[in-house]
Amino acid sequence: MTYSVKEIYYTLQGEGTHAGRPAVFLRFAGCNLWTGLEKDRHKGPGGCSKWCDTAFVGTDGPGGGKFGDPSDLIAAVKGCWPDGGNGKARPFVVCTGGEPLLQLDSKLLDALTTIGFDVAAETNGTQAVPEGRLWLTVSPKANAPLRVTKGNELKLVFPQEAMDPGQFAALEFDHFLLQPMDGPERLANTERAINYCLKNPQWRLSLQTHKWIGIP
Repeated sequence: MTYSVKEIYYTLQGEGTHAGRPAVFLRFAGCNLWTGLEKDRHKGPGGCSKWCDTAFVGTDGPGGGKFGDPSDLIAAVKGCWPDGGNGKARPFVVCTGGEPLLQLDSKLLDALTTIGFDVAAETNGTQAVPEGRLWLTVSPKANAPLRVTKGNELKLVFPQEAMDPGQFAALEFDHFLLQPMDGPERLANTERAINYCLKNPQWRLSLQTHKWIGIP
């Protein structure tokens, strides 16, 4: 398999349970819900393409490219970690996209864990999950089929049309997170998310802190 990667970079995880943790971000190119092209902003299911804030088209980002063998991609990821994985902090890689589970397979996952990385994946929940040790974050999208109904985090961008957080409350996740939708209504959406969490304490507020402090 050839892995198509938009970018690989080192930063802090900005959102979710691991917010603030140093991480290598491995952003795979491509998504199954929309093309990522501006001309198709109106075509994503449930309007997800209207507020999607990631560039996942092509392989031209920093560290991006085509990787024909897992060992080449492993080397690129490991090379971004500041001490090569030899320090006290356990190395952490976040596989994201687009939709990472279109490409993240058991072979690559096993190779990453073998060299000592904790591996996380941020998925829309429409694809099968590879076997292996994985911190799994599922972010459902309106009108898209949800195949993944258990994991570590369910992180719901809020509010979304025709999506009530309550419809996910009985699923098998360790953490339930509401993340205010970014855009012109961000402040109003944040207030709505706060109020929902206060009334429904199963849910926790997740903020995109990387945007607030100006890091990738």
